[in-house]
Amino acid sequence: MTALAWSPAGHSELLIRITEGADSAIPVAVVPFGRSGDVPADDDVSRIIRDNLTMTGEFRPLSPDRMLSLPSSGDDVFFRDWRLLGQRYLVVGGVTRDGDRLRARYELYDINSERRLLGETASSSVDNVRSLAHHISDKVYEAITGVPGVFSTRLAYVTVDEQDGRRRYRLQVSDMDGRRARVRLESYEPILSPDWSPDGRRLAYVSFESDKPQIYVHELASGRRTAIASFPGLNSAPSWSSDGRSLLMTLSKDGNAEIYRMSVDSRELTRLTNHWAIDTEGSWAPDGKGIVFTSDRSGGPQVYIKESDRAEPRRVTFGSRYNARPRMSPDGRYIYYVHSREGAFHIARTELSTGDETVLTRTGADESPSLAPNGRLLIYATRQGENNVLTVISTEGGSTYTLPAARGDVREPSWSPILSQ
Repeated sequence: MTALAWSPAGHSELLIRITEGADSAIPVAVVPFGRSGDVPADDDVSRIIRDNLTMTGEFRPLSPDRMLSLPSSGDDVFFRDWRLLGQRYLVVGGVTRDGDRLRARYELYDINSERRLLGETASSSVDNVRSLAHHISDKVYEAITGVPGVFSTRLAYVTVDEQDGRRRYRLQVSDMDGRRARVRLESYEPILSPDWSPDGRRLAYVSFESDKPQIYVHELASGRRTAIASFPGLNSAPSWSSDGRSLLMTLSKDGNAEIYRMSVDSRELTRLTNHWAIDTEGSWAPDGKGIVFTSDRSGGPQVYIKESDRAEPRRVTFGSRYNARPRMSPDGRYIYYVHSREGAFHIARTELSTGDETVLTRTGADESPSLAPNGRLLIYATRQGENNVLTVISTEGGSTYTLPAARGDVREPSWSPILSQ
């Protein structure tokens, strides 16, 4: 069955519901921004910033109805009032419309030291308010934490629902908060394992639209799609290299599932594993030299690391009989993976230097972990009632939010890199 035509607008958006927050969250006040001119009312910049900071679990924004004043610039700030409210940071600003452009002026203050940490102006088109707010959120987050924000990143995921008695699969791309979802591909055959190129311009994924699994590269701006792996047998689990020049993939063209590296331009293949067992689900280490993957060479699915093309694979996980779908943290410190214990599936991680394992989730049917590019958040698919949903957790614990679809199941999440603005 061939894929259905690309659709420019999403049929449903993910809806955020915060289910848990961190007790140690930093108190911050984001004052409603002043407005000048015909500024769109649908997407309020300051509200989006508050929502973004809340989602990380690292911040506890003050509700505007508790604020003693509503300054729009540092000249109008009385720091004593904000100290009385127990706040540590303060964001003030204003939005002005000039023709088809919006200009936002914003300032960030450390309340205790009464020091301005940021004072900048950013702009966007009138119909791109959310991108403007995400940009400001990134700047505020980095100024306070020293870590890049991920609010301007994207999510790719697959939704599944019923149409005319048949399952319909949609590959969608949204903001990291689930808003502005757009369908990039529709098919009556499964779509699996989307993975972002490092420049955020392409997705690689597996599609069964030709009645067998094939790996495609999809250019998001043009919609152009190219089948780059259509070998006999299994073609699965694509993973982009950090330079965007090659893909890891699992192929069984030689009779057994092994991991290969393919040059995207030349299509040249290099075989990276060679074992009678099943080797699959490869992903890159941050240094671009090593890989982590799943193998049953020890009798059941376990995570292995191969630190170079010539290195022997080394087993990493030992805490249960099933550990799979590994992803390494951006700093190379941890490997995250699906972990089975007492019949349930959770997301766990192992610290490479010590071998210490930590189980991060307890929802029971968790799969497909994907890390935010700053390593602070992790998204995964899980079961909630009758539906599959996406849940985001802080990698340090204490924060959880769920992004359920308006209809159907949501699965196979993939977090984009930090995108150039």
